[in-house]
This record gives sequence, C-alpha cells and structure tokens, in this order.
Amino acid sequence: MSKRTQFLESVHHEHVLDFLNFIKLHKDGADPFDLMEVLSELQRSQRQELWERLLKLLQHTLTAYPPERWITGAEEDAGDMEVEVSEEQMQAMTIIEGVTIVSTVSVDILQENDTYTSLLGCAQMLNCIESALPLSQTPLQQAIHWLFECWWKRDLKGKEELGWTTFLVCLENTVTLEKPTSELRRLCSLREVLLSVDFASERGQQVIDPLLQCFFSPSHIKQEEGKRFLAFLFSWNESFIRMIHETIKNQLQFFPKALSVHVAEIYFRAWRKASGSFLEEIESTCIQDLMQHAMLLHRNSPVHSKVRQILTYFHKQKFREGVDEMLHRLYMPILWKALKATNAEVRANATLLFMEAFPIHDPNMDSEMVDQAVQKQLDLLFALLDDPQPLVRSSAVLGVCSVLARCWEVIPSTIITDLLQKLILQLANDSSSPDVRCSVFMCMSIILDNSLSHPLIEKLLPALKSSLHDSSEKVRVAFVGMLLKIKGVRAAKFWKVCSLEHLLARLEIDSPPVSKRIVNLLFNSFFPVNQAETVWCERCVTLIQTNPGAARKFYRYAYLYTAPANIVKLMLVIRKCLNVCIQNSGDDEFASSNKENSTMLEDVLSVQDTASMARLLEIVVILWKSVQKSLQSNQEAFKYTTSKFASVLPQYLKVFQEEQCKAPLILLASVLPASAVTALRSKVMSQLRSLKAGSAVTAYSQSVECLCSWGQISHIVELIENWLTEAAAVNGGDENTTSKVHFDGLEESKPDLGLDYLDYLLLHPKTRDCLLNMPLDQIRQLHNALNKWKSLLFSSLNGSEVNVSSIETALRAFVFHGRLSIHLQHKYPEEREFLRSLEHSVSWVETKILPSLTSSSSEQQFSLSKRTVESCLTVCKNVLRVSVGDNDFRDHLLKHVASVLQSGKGYMCIPHVLALLTEIAQSCLSHKTDGEEDQLSLALRILTNIFQKIVEILAHRLRKDKEEGEELCYSSEEDLHDFLLVTNFATEGSEFITGVFSSLCAAVIIDISRTLQKLSHAEEVFTPETVNDLPPLSKTILKVIISSPAVTRFFLSEISSSVDSEAISSIPQWTAVSHILTVIKQTDAFNEELREIGVSVRRQIQSYYSITAENSENIQRTIYESTVRMLNDILTPCQQ
Repeated sequence: MSKRTQFLESVHHEHVLDFLNFIKLHKDGADPFDLMEVLSELQRSQRQELWERLLKLLQHTLTAYPPERWITGAEEDAGDMEVEVSEEQMQAMTIIEGVTIVSTVSVDILQENDTYTSLLGCAQMLNCIESALPLSQTPLQQAIHWLFECWWKRDLKGKEELGWTTFLVCLENTVTLEKPTSELRRLCSLREVLLSVDFASERGQQVIDPLLQCFFSPSHIKQEEGKRFLAFLFSWNESFIRMIHETIKNQLQFFPKALSVHVAEIYFRAWRKASGSFLEEIESTCIQDLMQHAMLLHRNSPVHSKVRQILTYFHKQKFREGVDEMLHRLYMPILWKALKATNAEVRANATLLFMEAFPIHDPNMDSEMVDQAVQKQLDLLFALLDDPQPLVRSSAVLGVCSVLARCWEVIPSTIITDLLQKLILQLANDSSSPDVRCSVFMCMSIILDNSLSHPLIEKLLPALKSSLHDSSEKVRVAFVGMLLKIKGVRAAKFWKVCSLEHLLARLEIDSPPVSKRIVNLLFNSFFPVNQAETVWCERCVTLIQTNPGAARKFYRYAYLYTAPANIVKLMLVIRKCLNVCIQNSGDDEFASSNKENSTMLEDVLSVQDTASMARLLEIVVILWKSVQKSLQSNQEAFKYTTSKFASVLPQYLKVFQEEQCKAPLILLASVLPASAVTALRSKVMSQLRSLKAGSAVTAYSQSVECLCSWGQISHIVELIENWLTEAAAVNGGDENTTSKVHFDGLEESKPDLGLDYLDYLLLHPKTRDCLLNMPLDQIRQLHNALNKWKSLLFSSLNGSEVNVSSIETALRAFVFHGRLSIHLQHKYPEEREFLRSLEHSVSWVETKILPSLTSSSSEQQFSLSKRTVESCLTVCKNVLRVSVGDNDFRDHLLKHVASVLQSGKGYMCIPHVLALLTEIAQSCLSHKTDGEEDQLSLALRILTNIFQKIVEILAHRLRKDKEEGEELCYSSEEDLHDFLLVTNFATEGSEFITGVFSSLCAAVIIDISRTLQKLSHAEEVFTPETVNDLPPLSKTILKVIISSPAVTRFFLSEISSSVDSEAISSIPQWTAVSHILTVIKQTDAFNEELREIGVSVRRQIQSYYSITAENSENIQRTIYESTVRMLNDILTPCQQ
C-alpha cells in the first residue's frame, strides 16, 4: 500500500494515532515524508475524500471533547496551584493541529476545479474554536491564523469571515507588541479585508478604536508597511477620514518633530491614491484644515511647528503631478485673505506658507495667466517686506530669501536686484526691530547656498559692514554667522565685507557668543595649523601688536577650533621666541644654556619692547589655562611642557623686571608644579609681605592664587595670623600674648592687609577650598587670633583711647571671625565647636555691647555699638541661610533678638532683626522633621510675638519722633518684604500666618483710625488714591503687602476675619478698613475678595446710619459719608 493511500485511510477517528504519526513525520525535517508532495499527487476525487474525512475527524474530535471541557487560560493561571491537563485534551489539541496543518497544505495545492466545501467547513469550524483555545496553545492559534491568511490570499470562497479573524488578530498584535515589524507586514497584506466590512456595521464600529490607535504608534508611522497601511485607511470611509484627522491633530502636540515628517508622508500618500469623494474629503477635511491651522495657530503653540512641517512636505512635492494644482485650489480661498488679516501673527504665518509654496499657480492655466499670477505674487513679496509689523517683516525676509535661493534662475534679474537691495540696504538697517535685522543676516545664508547669487551679493554686501557694531547682540551673532557662511561657500572675501580692524575691535569688547564666532572666522588667519609653527608665532606677534585685547580673546577661545597638541606647540614656539629675544639682548649665560633658532622674528621683537614681551607671556598663560585639563590627563606631555617652562622661568624673572611682565610671569608660575618654582615661592611671599595696607585686589590676587596652587597657603595663613596677633597685642596691651615666630624683615604688622588677604581667600571657591583643607589646628590659631580683637572693641566702648583705624580693624576682625566660623562649621558639621564659638560671640554682644548701645556717651561710641550689633545679626543670619545652625542655636538667637529689642536703642537695628527673623522663619517652616513639631511650633510662636513687638516699636517711634520713625520704616521696607514672603511656606490659617497678619492688620487699622481721630475739620477728611496717601506706618506695611499677590491674599483673609468679628467698633476704624480696600483696589486684582469684604463692611456700618442726621460740619458724619463713598466705589466695578 502506497504512502498516499495509508495517509488517506489514517484520516479517521479510528486510526487517529496513524494520522498523528504522519503529522509528526511531516514536521520532522529529517524524514522524507512531506504532506505537500503527498497531497499534490492525490487525484481530485482523493483530495475531496481527504477533506471530507478531515472534516469528520475534526467534528468527531470536538464532539468527543468539546471546548466547554477545555482547561482555559484563566484556569491555567489560577494561583500557584498546578492544574493537570488531561491526556484527552492533549490529544484533541494535537488532532486539531494536524487538521490545521493538512488544511493549510491543501489550500496551497488547491486546483481550479476542486470542490472544497468540506475544506471550507474545516476552516469555519477552526474559526469558531480558535478563540477558545488555552493560552498554552498559542502556536496552534498562530497556525490557524496562518491558514486563514492563506485562505484570503488565495481568494477562496468564505474568505471574508476567515480574513476578518486574522485581520483583527494582526491589528491587535501591531498595537500591543513592542516590535511589531513582522505583524505590520501581515496586516498590510490583509488591508483589503477592511473594505469587505461596512463602516456603519457592528463589526465596523468595533474596529474603529483599534484602527485609530495605530495613529498613536510610532512604529506604524515610521515603518514603510505601517505607512502604507495607515494611508490605506483613508480609503475605507469618508467619515473615518474625519476621525483619522481629528485623532492626528489631538496627538500632534505629543509627537516629536521627527515623527511629523512621517505623518506628512502618510497624508500625501493617502491624497495621491485617493479619487472621487475620498479625494475631496482628504483635501477639504485634512489638507485645507491644516492650512488654516498653520495660519491661525499661535507660534508658541506646541502644534504650530508640526502643522508647518506637514505642509512643508506637501510644498516640497511641487515637482509631482497634480500638487501645484491642488495647492492653488486649496490656498485660493484662504491664503490671500490671511495675508491681509488685521492680526499680525496671522499675516506672518500666512507669509511663511505663501513663500514656501511660491509660486502658487495652476499649471493648467495658459501661460499668460500664469505670468500674471506670478507677477502679482512677486509684487506681494515687496508689500510684505514693507509690512508695519516686525514679525511679518521677519517672516517675509525668511520667505524672500528661500524664494530667491529656489527660483533664482526663473525670477527676472531686475526683481532679484530690487529684492536684495531692499534686504541689504533697507531691512538690514531696520532701526525699529532687531529681529528684522537679525533675520536678514540669518537668512542671507539661504541665498548664499545658491552659487548663482554670489556675483551680485558680493557687490552689495560691503554696505553691511557697520552691522558688526549693531547694538543688539543677536544681530551681531547673526552678522558674524553670515561672514562665516561667506567664507565657507567662498562667495566673497569676508574682510572686504567687514575690515579686519573692525573685527578685531569687536572681538576685544564683545560677549562670548560673538567673540567665539569671530575667532572661528579669523582662526586660519592667525593660527594657520597647516603652515610651519614659526608662522603661528609670527601671526601671534602681529595680532598682539595690532590689537592686544583682541589677541587675548582670540587665544582664549582658540582651543575650541584646534587640537590641544597645537595649543601646546604654540606655547612652546612662543617660549622659543622669547628665548631668542633674550639671547639677542646679550645674555651669554642664557644663550649657552638655551640654544634656540636665533633667526626667528629677530628683526621684529626685542627685550626692550616690554609691551610685546608682556603680551606674549600673557598669551602663554591664556593658552596654558585653556588646555590645562587636557595636559593633566596626558602626564608625559604635562611633564615635558612644565620642564620646558620651568627651565626658563628664573631667567624670565631676571630679565623681565617691568611690572606689566611680572603679573603674567606669576600666573605662569602658578600653573607650574611647586617643585619647579622653588626659588620663586619666597619672592611671591616677600611681595605679599611688602605690600601696603589698602592695596588694590589686583596687587595681591595673583600672588595668593599662586601660593594656593603650589600648596603653600599655610604661609599666607601664618602671615595673617602673625599680623593680627601682633597688632592685637600692641593695640590692646595684652602682655600675656605668646611669642610668635617673626618673618625676616617684618617692620610692622598690617592687620588690615591680612584681613584683605583672608577676605580674598574666603570669597573665591578655589582659594577657600585650599584654606578649609588645611589642618584644623592651624586654622584654629587663625580663628583664635581673630577672636582676640573683641577685647579691643570692648575697650573702645569703655572710653579707652584707641586709634580709629584700629577700631575699624577690630570690627572687621569680629565679622571675619563669624564668617570663618560659618565655613568651619559647614566643613566639620559633626562637632559644635564653631557653633559654640558663634554662640559665645552672640552672648558677648548681648552682655558687653548692648549696654553701650543704650548708654553711649558719644556719637562715635553709639555708631560702633550699633554696627557691632548689626554685624552680629548679619553673621547669625548667614549661619541660618547656609543651614549650619541647629535648633539650640536658633533658640539662642531668638533670645538674643528679644534682648536687642528690649534694650534702649535696639530699635535702630530693626532692619537687621527682620532679616534674621526671615531666616529663622524659613528654617522652621522648610525643615520640619518628625519629632520636632512641638519645638518648631514654640519657636514660631516666639517669633510671632517678636514680630508683633517690632510692629509696636515702629508705631511707638513714629508717635515719639516722627522723622526718625519714618526713616526707620523706610529702611525696614525691604527686610519686611522678605519676611512676609516667607509666609508662602506656611499653611493658610496656621497659627504663624494668623499671628503675623493679625499684627499687621491691627497696626494699619489703628494707625489710620488715630490719624482720622486727630482731624478737627470736615475738609481734612481724605480718600487715599495711592498707598503714599496713607500715614507712614500704614504706607510702609501696605506698600510691602501689595507687592506680592500671595501676601496680599493672606492679608485680605485676616481683614475679612477682623470685619466678621467684633474687634472693629468705631466709625474711624471702619473707615480705616475702607482705606485699606481702596488702596488694594488699585492693583486691579482680588475683585472677589474685595467685593465680599466690602459687602460685609457696608452691612456693618448700617448701624451708624443715624449719624447722618447730625450737622453737615460734624466730623464723624463726614468720615461716615466718606466711608460709604469708598465702599460704593469698591463695590460698583466688582458688581459690574
């Protein structure tokens, strides 16, 4: 019996094992049995018999073991319990798989005259059960779907149902899978299935959402198969086109710009393939809608640029058949209106579209009409360049430049000349808008890309030379960018457009964005890396002699445009040049030890040319610093370079004695290792010792930097400490001062200069790090030396005769003691040593200085006491600002502040007290931790009470001495503003907020009401127009409050609470509230809050209506009527 016969007979439920064995042999690639070969050799009647048997086998299998008994995916996944799958189910799945395989092979060998009703029955039956298969049978599911796909591709009867199943599965997979490439190919091949489904049917409605989700997927949008499928969807139904377009518009803001181009391609493909009503729908619903949005959307909209990208894609397809006609037809009804719109942004948007699509015409028109249309559009170009709005002119400049670049060959030469003259001679000098000037230079690069434009542009560009000195930085950046473009495309000689002299002058003084571009422009001129290194040096000398400032800038940014190796080579060749100059000066000793090329630049430079020598040394330092990191990463190059310069540095110091040469030499020494400049260290230290007090920072900054870079900062600290200790002992008469090692040649102590050095060390991060990284014992000695000057301060306040300059030094030392303590506490946070030192200083001020502030016998003593207290408060503020103070320190400060305010003249320090309270409040409100709530709440309550005391003191001083009180209020405004801003960190309605603003509210109401009560004539009653019309205290408080909307809202909330309570009980007080509301009304905000409070106040003052019966000259009646008028003015705009 042949294999064919055996296989045919095995397709029966009684021989199922034989059938499964044949399937196994087919799946085994090593076995020669192949179903394709077997079925191809079957006769037509045998094939029909096979399919009948196959159908019966499938029916028997499903009857014997129906889907209802299958263990589904949900049961397989149920908890951790293992669900055992029965042998019956396993066999049923194997039989179904075999039927699927035989059916798939049958579809492939199906012949034209075959009757495949039974085979169709198998496929339909598989279609009914595929969704019920267990999760473990995913491969079987995929095989069934492949069968259906083959069925669809062969265009067999019943393909719609089977194809739909596969289509849905592929659609779902493309949306859910991370890498759906293969599924996208299948989906694209099945796309025609969709046309067999009516859009309005249940199936059509079911598939709408999954299809629209495809437009969310970058995979669909980017890949070729995805684009083809998405473009095809536009051909399903006209209503679906609208849905697609709305979906894309909603998603555009989330798409990256790169994806927008692919979206444009999908639109274009859909348009190209559409016809009839579908074409009309795509053009009107999609393309024209995008055109309108591109004109009407704001430019800062996240969608505008992406809509423009889509339309730009269409504009770039103008060479394709039908595109010009379509653009002409769709733009005609909307573009020309938009170009004349009253809104400038709409005109600007329309201008960009018009220029991009230029020329807009219908190729089907006769040539004469086309010429007329193009001429009108050329005239429109000139009109848009003259638009009154800069935004439109800028857009027109961009458009005209792109039109000229694209259409240079076809536009008449006279029009080209006129357009360029308008751009270069008029708009490049548009004094009303830097944006327009900037656009001209930026967009000229577009024209320069067309080589045909170069001859004409070369003639016109010299008119732009003054633009290098434009007042706007972005215009200068754009201008130099244009010069770079000219140089790049070789359109002209850039120095003929703008002379080298002007470029160097601008390089010297301009900002980095401009300077870096000028360096790029001039780089090959002054640093020709393709020529000999001697030429580099010659160009360098030429540059420093032409413009030294420009030379510094040029070499500062030169590293951006060449390799670090070239920078090092230039440094070495400059060194060689300097050596030659020294040799030529007759230094035989140096000449014997440094044999250099004596022919280089010997006719140009000499040692006597001090300016050139100094500038060459400066250039070396600038170049070294620009590649310092690169050198340090290459130790071999670093050692070689440092050895070269270290070998000549002593001779340079000997030869170049002039002051202007010393500074760059010291800087050069600072970048060398300490071991290479042993002899120089003592000279630098000697220079620091020899300076006079009051020397400029520039006199010692380089020396300090040098010593820090060499790791010799301890010598500076020791010098400062000695000066401070010696001077404190001399001025204070402290005979117990321990003896110190003195520097040779030290004639006098210079504590002020030492403090200047310390100030420089603390101000600059690099030097500060060096200082704080010293051993702690050495820093403690400096810290103690500063602390000793407190005794001199106290002595001067006790009446002892002390030199005025020494008093100033003592006060500076006191401040520096605090500053150094802050840095050290930050460096060593695990200990409270330096925080305790600050607490001792605070206690010292409280016990020694505050009494002097109250009982000073002279103006000098009072001023010193006040400045000392204020300095202490400032240091404490800085402690909290950098978060190095703890809770104990904060509590100590609160007690100190209370003591200051309780002292006789402590009120003079209120601005500094407010600044300190601001930091305390911020510390409490922004650093809450678990377990500290009670402690922080207590601190805030104390702080609130202190603030209330400050407000009371201000009011008291104004009553006692108005002039002094007004000056105090004025000086406190800024600090009060900062304090109230801290309330933003607090919760609305909290105890802190209520306490602060109730104090302010009461102070203002009482202040204004007392002013009103002092009035004796009705004519004196006033209505404030601005905050300046209020009494001094109220003016200060309200000026600060209304400067911050958040603070104003808190204040109005407290006013509302006061109005609703019974705290306000007289007409002057209600009038004071009306004054407050009137002033706040001037801010044109808080209308709702003002209306609510105004209504409440008007209701409350109704009880005083009887006063209107009094004489018209009665002051109380006048105040009442004034209040009513103010309330009416407040409420009327709010109600409208």
